[in-house]
Amino acid sequence: MKIIILILYISALSSSEYIYIKSSITQEIKIRMIKGGSWRKSCPVDLTKLRYLQVTYQDFHDKSQIGELIVHEEVIQSVIKIFEELYTIKYPIHQMKLVADFKGSDYQSIEADNTSALNCRKMTTNKNKWSNHAYGRAIDINPIENPYISRKGYIAHERSLKYKKRLHNKNGDIADKAILLKNDKATKIFKKYGWSWGGDWKYTKDYQHFEFKK
Repeated sequence: MKIIILILYISALSSSEYIYIKSSITQEIKIRMIKGGSWRKSCPVDLTKLRYLQVTYQDFHDKSQIGELIVHEEVIQSVIKIFEELYTIKYPIHQMKLVADFKGSDYQSIEADNTSALNCRKMTTNKNKWSNHAYGRAIDINPIENPYISRKGYIAHERSLKYKKRLHNKNGDIADKAILLKNDKATKIFKKYGWSWGGDWKYTKDYQHFEFKK
């Protein structure tokens, strides 16, 4: 696995071509998930139904990097295509690590402006129901630039406050390009493959959030 990752990393740095590697959940990844608190036996989806994915992405310095996600097997192909198209249009992503690297904490992952998918947790708005993240059917992308805003307009993360007003600046920096608006190419790419967007929600707004429902 480490040799494959090294080859992928070298290829990504030496070429502008989009590259991905998908696999089932290995013992190594399983241990990482359990120790990191992003999955446990009581979670609503079995590890056999999940897939580990590595993809190339453009970072906030216009450089190719290797990102990793864990998603449900039923959405893996659409996720591969989505991130290929995001890479093609050079949509910037700050970083992309497993939530296990943040002790399973959604809050810590957001604070790090981390793009992520699977996390065995309940919904933000209903603690009695599993989030689609718990099934590997949701992706949060650039959460600082695309915050969750409560019905009363509250934002939990200080660095996201300046992104409450949703617009692009004409001479914006790379972080400005990460902002997701309704008519942006990146937003439309997700929707093209059947993913719904939290920015379309009527009351609360979750601009970072895309999910795939059966």
